[in-house]
Amino acid sequence: MPRRIIVVTAVHPPSATFLSEAYRSLRDQELPDGWEWHWVIREDGRSEEVAPHVPDDPRVTFRQGRAGGPGVARTMALADADGDYVKILDADDQLAPGALARDLAVLESDRGIGWTTSRVLDLLPDGSTLGFDQDPEGGPIERGDVLRHWQEHGYRAQVHPATLFVRRDLLVALGGWMALPASEDTGLLLALDAVSRGYFTREVGLIYRKWEGQSTSQAAHTDTAERDARMAVVEARALALSHLQWHFPAMD
Repeated sequence: MPRRIIVVTAVHPPSATFLSEAYRSLRDQELPDGWEWHWVIREDGRSEEVAPHVPDDPRVTFRQGRAGGPGVARTMALADADGDYVKILDADDQLAPGALARDLAVLESDRGIGWTTSRVLDLLPDGSTLGFDQDPEGGPIERGDVLRHWQEHGYRAQVHPATLFVRRDLLVALGGWMALPASEDTGLLLALDAVSRGYFTREVGLIYRKWEGQSTSQAAHTDTAERDARMAVVEARALALSHLQWHFPAMD
């Protein structure tokens, strides 16, 4: 039986039209012999607007459920995550060529690393791309490094949570994504950083679409009171996990 990488996507009607491009980027991924991907798409809510955009492919599972935000949709998608690893792919983004194989190679070669991230290119509305000028060096990320950088740089991590590739058992042990209206992926990233070493790949792994309909461009996302509350909860969780000294992999 092939081993599986589960690609998890939360979608809502405004982003559904981009699923075809996300699918194309996933379909073009090349994996080592004995591996396959399974794409689990979960709509955040129940509408009739998303299903027509879901690819007709036996490797794709589509579910719907009560609306609760992207973190809830992704966590609920774990019910269909029948594989060793989970890869995040937002509905409006695209995987870069070779991204899955590079992520897989890191975790297969080192049991002491729990998760990987990679370089991102922003896809701007005019079709041009823009990179981040503060990418870290490629290689392992030690426990606590992401939290320290995040605290020292205005709550901005040096690696992007939308590129996350993670061991399924570690993801489930941490409860999936945080129950927040936004920043739920940053909360997961910092929780992973608190308990496990990670890895950053300097090669581009994700094309991150910038457009007016994305959740991070909405006014509510930058509301100061809500943002401060989100950051406080994200930080408290990461610090609590660190203080409890629970590590992955388990230590004797």
